Amino acid sequence: MLLMVTMVFFIASFSLEGGFFADLFGIKSKKDDGKIKIGFLLKTMKESRYKKDKKYFIDAAYKAGADEVIFASADNNEKQQLEKLKMMIKKGIDILVIQAVDTSNIDKMLKEIHNADIKIISYSNLILNSPINLNIMPDIRMIGKEQGEAMLDWFAAVKGEIKGNVVLIQGDPDDSSVDMESAEILKIIEKNPGLNLVLKKKHINWSIEEAEKTATEVLEEYNNIDVFICNNSGMARGVLKALKERGLDDIRKVFVAGFDADLENIELILNRKQAVEIFNDVGYLAQIAAESAVKMVKNKNAPVEELFEISQHISNGYAEIPTIIGKVRRVTVDNIDLLIEKGYYLEEEIY
Repeated sequence: MLLMVTMVFFIASFSLEGGFFADLFGIKSKKDDGKIKIGFLLKTMKESRYKKDKKYFIDAAYKAGADEVIFASADNNEKQQLEKLKMMIKKGIDILVIQAVDTSNIDKMLKEIHNADIKIISYSNLILNSPINLNIMPDIRMIGKEQGEAMLDWFAAVKGEIKGNVVLIQGDPDDSSVDMESAEILKIIEKNPGLNLVLKKKHINWSIEEAEKTATEVLEEYNNIDVFICNNSGMARGVLKALKERGLDDIRKVFVAGFDADLENIELILNRKQAVEIFNDVGYLAQIAAESAVKMVKNKNAPVEELFEISQHISNGYAEIPTIIGKVRRVTVDNIDLLIEKGYYLEEEIY
């Protein structure tokens, strides 16, 4: 009896380690029906920028020749992400464009999808330890560099010297882009001995509320914080709520930087509450991702290097992944019209 139980447990364990996702999804190599079906899965729709990702991607995909785009959001939840992937596989997608909730804990799932001959594009953040065909992302390192250099400019203009206390408000610990973005900021702080990194802290699900809580706590402990650098726009808004409670939401008092250029943050910049946002041209990234997905399905056996102009190859722990990188730009009160020129916002939305 014990031997039988042991054998059952061993078989179950083998199934979990080997073909668990194949069994769960019923993944089989897809038969070519002549149609182009794209799965587009974002980690969340909570941030306002993701409405733009969705619209730009779907419009560009149909324009490029897609027959169907199956869109879903995981609401920053790994379990929901799994369910959405299951739904997309059942609907017979040819290619998956995915922004992972957890970039380091999705490898088994994606290996099964890859083995079923479904192409995979990692979108917006680099998925680790997985067989990705193409990675499309903003210039993550440049985001941190632009934030850090804007901080130095602010110190020189407002304080007259590069000397003060800095807090780094980081995003989700399971997102590979967080450390990449923060690395350049930390280099700048290290090169400037007058700067003191008081705190760097990661926040699950990029929580605005937790970012506000962190800012409140650090402001209570230190009454002379000069800088908050945030990994995204939402958390910058959380920080500014905490600053507002103390009458410190003013660019002449505290420097706050974000990333994504959410409309709410652009309004804060116009009102001199926030110093800088880094603009990620989502329109470009989403369009490139959609066009790439269609082209990869049409040219199934062609190496991606022959299909696209690759910016560089980045190791994700599994392989050197061909990567297309989008430019980012610093946005302050002096150049907000850049967002109108790029078609990202209408003039009446901003003004």
